[in-house]
Amino acid sequence: MKNILIFSFSLVLMNQNMKAQNVNAFPVQTKIENGTIEGNYNTHSGIQTYFGIPFAKPPVGDLRWKAPQPLDTWEGILQTKIFGPRPMQTMVFGDMNSRSNGLSEDCLYLNVWTPALRDTKDLPVLVYFYGGGNVAGDASEPRYDGESMAKKGIVVVTTNYRLNVFGNLAHPDLSKESDYKASGNYGQLDQNMALQWVQKNIAAFGGDPKKVTIAGESAGSIGASAQMASPLSKDLIAGAIGESGAAIHPTMAPVTLEEAEKEGSEFLKNAGFTSIADFRKLTTREVYEIYNESKRFGFPMVIDGYFLPKSLPEIFEAKEQAQVPLLVGWNSAEIPGSAFTQGSYSKENYMAKVKETYPEQHAEVLKLYPGNSEKEIERSATDLASDRFIAYSTWKWFDLHRKNSEQPVYRYLYSKIRPALRDQNLASGLAGGTMVKNSEAAKIPEPIGAPHAAEIEYAMGNLHLVEDYAWTADDFKASETMLNYFANFVKTGNPNGENLAEWPKADSDDTMPPVMVIDTESSAINAENDARYLFLDKAYNKE
Repeated sequence: MKNILIFSFSLVLMNQNMKAQNVNAFPVQTKIENGTIEGNYNTHSGIQTYFGIPFAKPPVGDLRWKAPQPLDTWEGILQTKIFGPRPMQTMVFGDMNSRSNGLSEDCLYLNVWTPALRDTKDLPVLVYFYGGGNVAGDASEPRYDGESMAKKGIVVVTTNYRLNVFGNLAHPDLSKESDYKASGNYGQLDQNMALQWVQKNIAAFGGDPKKVTIAGESAGSIGASAQMASPLSKDLIAGAIGESGAAIHPTMAPVTLEEAEKEGSEFLKNAGFTSIADFRKLTTREVYEIYNESKRFGFPMVIDGYFLPKSLPEIFEAKEQAQVPLLVGWNSAEIPGSAFTQGSYSKENYMAKVKETYPEQHAEVLKLYPGNSEKEIERSATDLASDRFIAYSTWKWFDLHRKNSEQPVYRYLYSKIRPALRDQNLASGLAGGTMVKNSEAAKIPEPIGAPHAAEIEYAMGNLHLVEDYAWTADDFKASETMLNYFANFVKTGNPNGENLAEWPKADSDDTMPPVMVIDTESSAINAENDARYLFLDKAYNKE
């Protein structure tokens, strides 16, 4: 009896929560390719939402570790009012504050926010890929919410894609059973399937399939770079936005199929399996636990001859990428300098690390990243760590496209430092979210710039949905600026607009290309430190 009462009370609470979310909404129905869906029309915001729309068959059972398959049609009306399950993952980056309906291998769902009225047509479309290292994240996170962008006259789509062992495992058995004779890249193929869904269905939400801009941050930006390069996706998009990340060495670059299959085979062998057939019979829990026990950080993307025929530099240098406008940038302090120094910012320690890392080029490195005082070392170590982590690869994407395309390319440096956390018992996570402070850890130094993932809620206009930080008027000002730049770019392929500082495009032969520094007061400057990236470009090309 007690359990029944608890269950009944839980149902009441759940119903109350549902009603609280929808007190200003009435149901609306839309006919798409596979059937009719029902979402909500919010009379206060004017935005219609459709959450948890399936865009492929559930990748479970025999479809585990296969490219996403087209959906079957359904009868009746499919309710799409709550976010679908997020992909299988463990908590890697603090609390990502998901709003999803649990976790499941059955995770191929997307969400739509649209401002369209009954006769609205041809609105621009933004498709956003979440970050999380291809091992975590989901499309329901508040920082990716599409309402603020939709209020700018844009149809917004956020989409799930498979992650970690479920999303990128390659294996000889999987390649043999595939009709394109390769394996891996399932998460990236999920992104492509979402783009195919948009082409077929977005007009039903008032969107124009010819005006689709893809965007993402970190792994989502890496995904956007890969979609831009893929022959399967390049004709499905009209523009791309990259926030901190590209699939270019040393940042999660794709490997050869042979190498990926070898990694997959070793993974199965270490788990006690010799065939995919046996491994596929395992339950979700068993695969999840085996992957976690391996302590792997995911699996690499693959040059599979299908989704990716070559590396990204090779594709761009051959001008085979999507010939579309690109807006791309990174943050001013992506990762702490201690990630490079592995210790103090003393001159002795910094010099030793530079010489250890660049034994033949340390003199050149010290000119580019000088270390004459502790404060200068903190800045230089932060720059070097950030460049090696993710800024160089993003710069390379920028540089490749501006030199191998006639389309405009815009570059930014996001520099707004977040305010303090409301809860001083918490610390910021690397990829967003927060985590409980370790009482034994050394005091976290004051930030000297904007860290990795900090810009997402600013760019998407979602500070009001992220309650961790004590936002100020300056934060909302910076957010409105970045939101408008992004919205303008989605609409026209050009971020410029009324009441915004002029953002010049970067020409192919600019040695000091213009960079929009986004902060409380935003303005364009000429890049003065690109010698760092030219040095790293040579260093990485020698590896």
